[in-house]
Amino acid sequence: MGLTIATWNINSVRLRQDLVLKLLKETGPDVLCLQEIKCTDEQFPGEAFAAIGYPHQVVRGQKAYNGVAVLSRAPIAEVEAFDMCGVGDARHQLVEIDGRLRIHNFYVPAGGDEPDADRNPKFDHKLRFVDEMKDRLDRAQTASVLVGDLNIAPLEHDVWSHKQMLKVVSHTPAEVEKLSAAQDAGAWVDAARRFTPHEEKLYSWWSYRARDWSASDRGRRLDHIWASPDLAAGLRSSVTLREVRGWEKPSDHAPVFATVDL
Repeated sequence: MGLTIATWNINSVRLRQDLVLKLLKETGPDVLCLQEIKCTDEQFPGEAFAAIGYPHQVVRGQKAYNGVAVLSRAPIAEVEAFDMCGVGDARHQLVEIDGRLRIHNFYVPAGGDEPDADRNPKFDHKLRFVDEMKDRLDRAQTASVLVGDLNIAPLEHDVWSHKQMLKVVSHTPAEVEKLSAAQDAGAWVDAARRFTPHEEKLYSWWSYRARDWSASDRGRRLDHIWASPDLAAGLRSSVTLREVRGWEKPSDHAPVFATVDL
């Protein structure tokens, strides 16, 4: 049986509630994982999502910042929430869907503008966060998926210009090395690159600063879905809905989907 999972940094779920409803109605994933919801648990507009077929929800909110949530058609249970780097940010949740699949939903820190851990505390936090991801995931993962805004574009063609981006936070060698180590620790399979060859450009984020984001197309692939090794053979598809970035008052991220047979 195929299960479709979507991940989307919504950049304020209350501000973009209608966009979430539109996505759910038009695409109908079984599970939608959100990041950067920017609200407390009590402020989360869960009733609106329940009314269109997503009554099962786990929310880990934070006032005005961060926050992650999972919406599901099937029963869902919270398993754990990592306090990454011990700072109390709502940047992770581990849930179980219908007793069949575990999903890690991560929101990795952006890291600021300067790729120097000694001079930029935000970049240092990001590197430590990804190191902790590796340590926490360095064990057998079965029937598991890791999704989220990982804020790192690891491959050459995950950015519009590999050469120009090497010193830009999100594509620096230090970040890429640490994310690759976290991926290798669990032998996670990159769903998007299973279906889109590495030599093809693939992005999920475009800056608000661009006058015409689509024409300039200076994107980065920051949003990811990874599958545990036992699920790799069951991966059926993965797509990034670029057109969603062009909706009215959009998030700067596009949602990423993957379908897997369990």
